[in-house]
Amino acid sequence: MNWGTKIVLGMIAFMLFIVAMVVYMFSVHGNDALVDEDYYEKGINYNKEYNATQNTISGHQEPKITLSDSQLIIQLKDSAGYELKLMRPSTVENDIKTKGSTIGDAHLILIDKKDLPAGLWFLELKWKSDGNDYQFKKSITL
Repeated sequence: MNWGTKIVLGMIAFMLFIVAMVVYMFSVHGNDALVDEDYYEKGINYNKEYNATQNTISGHQEPKITLSDSQLIIQLKDSAGYELKLMRPSTVENDIKTKGSTIGDAHLILIDKKDLPAGLWFLELKWKSDGNDYQFKKSITL
């Protein structure tokens, strides 16, 4: 085999490698837990999120988060309608998104822990109380 044949075989092997990588990248697309589908909309609404976070800090409205053996308990200062996201960095399939109102006079949000795998979770809580929007983000370990 002369050097010209080796160069052609090398180029063909490199092209096959590039094609295989392209096919692999397209097959993996959409399975990334760290990429939001609506990131353009989030960029437009960033001021709302910033103001809601500032309302939480300035109004001393940070929720109290307690972990029991069977539940994740979040206690707010006032009754509110909320939107809760629990996101797992490793897989999108485990993410939980719920909406509702706080429970009882203690203004609780209860999440069952038995179906949640142990590990790191990102908690994002948005709620509306007394005409103000609030937002709280925290990493928790179950």
